[in-house]
Amino acid sequence: MKTIATGRIALWEGGSLWVFDVPAAPESPSRIDFHVHHACQLTFSLGGDFRLHLENSVVSGPFAVIAPHTSHAFEASGRVAHLFIEPESRAGRSILQMMDGEPAATISAAQARDAPDLIARAFEHSAEDNHALRAAGIEISQRIAGHAHTVEPDLRVRHMIRWASENLDGPLGLSEAAKGVGLSTSRASHLFVDETGLPFRTYVLWLRLMRAVDAYLVTRSLTDAAHEAGFADSAHLSRTFKRMFGLPAASLRIL
Repeated sequence: MKTIATGRIALWEGGSLWVFDVPAAPESPSRIDFHVHHACQLTFSLGGDFRLHLENSVVSGPFAVIAPHTSHAFEASGRVAHLFIEPESRAGRSILQMMDGEPAATISAAQARDAPDLIARAFEHSAEDNHALRAAGIEISQRIAGHAHTVEPDLRVRHMIRWASENLDGPLGLSEAAKGVGLSTSRASHLFVDETGLPFRTYVLWLRLMRAVDAYLVTRSLTDAAHEAGFADSAHLSRTFKRMFGLPAASLRIL
């Protein structure tokens, strides 16, 4: 499969940082398909250009933010970075509060501060060690969280998320998650959607996808990553990745 972008990914609990170089068209497709994912997405130009296409509008760089569960397509050339932050985290809640219901917005240079420079410097570290890239993403996330004036999700939902995260190796059912927090399946289902915006089953799929990405960084095998994260096979993983990120996982070359 033709490579669309080349770069690196660093993950941690609650977020991830993706930095990629996108060749200018016609060497590579400059726009990926419409897609929807669960995370808040902050996109920074690191010398490249990008445009975020929504259903009825376009948001351009150099810095922008997309709310979770927002359908969008991405067009870019040059080096760009995506900081994905779980909306259940304090940083995610702070972002949602800042956006005040808007699906997407530009970020001013004052709001971005030195985040692009931090990411750019971290990206220049050895590709064999993503510690610097991870540290930069965590630092930026913690800064955002420091501005939060909102509560975290319901404690029972947080327990359900923690339980799911710790048990991805096996089948995960809502009834068992609900029992663990003393709720009926019906009540747990409604509460989970109210607090996260996703059904429990879809949220588990998002968790599996993040685990698969983490595994792929180590194994460089979609088949091995799929099995480690609980997907039926690499085709199931590939379909899920494309639906949530707009491009095939195999089209990204990881350094």
